[in-house]
Amino acid sequence: MSSADGRPTMTSDTGWEVDHLVVGAADLAQGAAWCRATFGVEPAAGGAHPFMGTHNRLLSIASAAYPRSYLEIIAIDPRAPPPGRVRWFDLDAAAVQAALQHGPALLHWVARCNDVEAARRALAGAGVDRGEILAAERAIPQGLLRWRISVREDGQRLARGALPTLIEWAGPHPAERLPASGVGLQQLSLRGLPDGVQSMLPAGVAADPNPATVALSACFETPRGRIELASRV
Repeated sequence: MSSADGRPTMTSDTGWEVDHLVVGAADLAQGAAWCRATFGVEPAAGGAHPFMGTHNRLLSIASAAYPRSYLEIIAIDPRAPPPGRVRWFDLDAAAVQAALQHGPALLHWVARCNDVEAARRALAGAGVDRGEILAAERAIPQGLLRWRISVREDGQRLARGALPTLIEWAGPHPAERLPASGVGLQQLSLRGLPDGVQSMLPAGVAADPNPATVALSACFETPRGRIELASRV
């Protein structure tokens, strides 16, 4: 698969692509301030996820290699009622909440799939329980964004965030409405993945099966030069 300029996009034989990276924050105001300080760019408005009790802001990180990719800054929504379940991306985990008190952190990544059910079965074949597939939606000025996403009952990211959540979009994609930011994802690197998963990853994702302190890292070109984010929880 190639982008409009002829350069290869980062897909795999399974059809997976890098959809978005997840940065957790203690609150969205802190997340927006972190984005400005880190990238020199204001994140765009996002929205709320009432069924999870979270809300977000978004930043385009699309590049020739990773088209339609974006950064999601996500936090627990203090105005939302308790969701009655464990929130996604380990946001309810004590270790994650403690880490976010020291500032926003790269937590996870989400893989876009042509068939999220087939992708979940493929992971199950490799011994990975990625959780049930939930139908979700979020209001935007133009209507609704709709997607299907894998969420474990315990909310765990797995492999300290290196093993992706799976998503399949129905209709518009958030990146299509995001303003250009001047920030472009250049490389996503993962460590400590379970055996059998590497062959399913997008071709541009670097994977090392050996565990390490840093489970995932991402490199960007930005208005402030090359910047690398690394997970710490």
